Amino acid sequence: MTTYVTTPIYYPNDVPHIGTAYPTLAADVVARWSRLCGKETFFLTGTDEHGKKIENAALKKGILPQQLVDGLSKEFVSVFQRMGISYDRFIRTTDADHVRVVQEILERANNHGDIYKGFYEGRYCVECEAYYAPGDLKDGCCPLHLKPAELLREDCYYFRLSNYRDWLLEYYTTHPGFILPPSRYKEVVSFVSGGLDDLCISRSSFKWGIPIPFDDDHITYVWFDALLNYISGIGFLDEPDTFEKFWSNTTHIIGKDILRFHAVIWPAILKSAGISPPERIFAHGFWLINGQKFGKSLGNSILPDYLIGRYGLDPLRYYVFRECSFGEDGDFSEANLVQRNNSELAKGLGNVVQRVTTMILKYCDGVIPSYHLREPADLELERAARIALSEVSNALENLAFSRALEAIWDYMTCLNTYTNAREPWRLAKQRDTLKLETTLAHLAEGLRFLSTFTAPFMPDTASAIARRIGLRDVPRVGQLRWGSTLAMREVENGSPLFKLLEAHVFDAPPKTDLVSALP
Repeated sequence: MTTYVTTPIYYPNDVPHIGTAYPTLAADVVARWSRLCGKETFFLTGTDEHGKKIENAALKKGILPQQLVDGLSKEFVSVFQRMGISYDRFIRTTDADHVRVVQEILERANNHGDIYKGFYEGRYCVECEAYYAPGDLKDGCCPLHLKPAELLREDCYYFRLSNYRDWLLEYYTTHPGFILPPSRYKEVVSFVSGGLDDLCISRSSFKWGIPIPFDDDHITYVWFDALLNYISGIGFLDEPDTFEKFWSNTTHIIGKDILRFHAVIWPAILKSAGISPPERIFAHGFWLINGQKFGKSLGNSILPDYLIGRYGLDPLRYYVFRECSFGEDGDFSEANLVQRNNSELAKGLGNVVQRVTTMILKYCDGVIPSYHLREPADLELERAARIALSEVSNALENLAFSRALEAIWDYMTCLNTYTNAREPWRLAKQRDTLKLETTLAHLAEGLRFLSTFTAPFMPDTASAIARRIGLRDVPRVGQLRWGSTLAMREVENGSPLFKLLEAHVFDAPPKTDLVSALP
């Protein structure tokens, strides 16, 4: 089995804020769990480096667009490293292999009769790099960036998207899991049922883009260019075996604002080129602040570096997936982040780990014992572990991250209930060695399971839990069979896994404009 998970590629005019970091963290969770399950995994992210915005910014700075994007992409890579993102490739749309793939697909679509020349006149948002119909604008402004849309008229090439309406509707019907969550599926079906216009796929009013292979006076529209990163990133032309291995198990994680590009335009382009669509597209909700989506243009972006520096990486990773369901919008709150850290991490997970390892240090000289008994309470704890493993696996397979975390925390409750019922401190006083050692052996085994469960969400914390119970690495899912696998290992005495944090009033951390910050 294989897993191929992707993020949208990001326009690098600003460092990632929480809104753009969110799908990247989600894809990281999927990739880390897939690897723990023993699957061959490929995780792709990157930057979308063409378009009028980039060309304009480079002109203002008196440098070439390529020089500009070289500096911008490095900043993205740096931030993703600090976020603990475990991608396999960081693709750039200026990469040579990507350029070749875009031109190959254009040739295929043209040869298939799906491209024709015309002209376009309409309102265009430079921030979105997208045209808007008059009815989609709000007082003449882009509905996302709230800036006036420019009136543009230019010669262009069109892709015959309208020809694919019936095929798309049939595909949606036969592949109901293609668009997730289900509410998004209904939205797309309704949109396509209303009819489709042909898609403008070239620009001739500026030069920063991939040339149309059959007309050097035109460059490729950025969305046609950007979508193809998903196949160029896994070797569509250069490594066909790799492409074949991963493509059939593809999950695109995207924001709901770009769902139509991915669920309508993207499969039509692939069909025209003779390529099957991806397995599924999951459109997540937005993080909001004061009812608005995060964004540099809206002046309300919150940067991961600020949050990591103030609260720590794993508390941040935990918060964004615990606070709301992945497909829904959420309201970002530093106060809630602090509250969840203190009650659920420091006094919850951290306390369970500290409690178990401290008792093994105190009552067993720091050496994890074997269990000697299998009483009903022990069997119930083992059963709870198996249930938790099933629930976590199912939830993560369906990108139900908050549900996975609920299952993990329910299992922690089982560990606490078992501890309180057995009272190891009482067993030690009574010198009931067999029952004491059995209890602590089962609790250590519970921590082994917890290290694996938490690893996709909080990798540093999971590694620390594994070390506390004498393991060098977090166990893989296939190793989670209940037994005395930890017997005779030495626990590590360490400080609490999480600090109690103080709430701060969000004071809008300094905004960073990468374009203006570069020399």
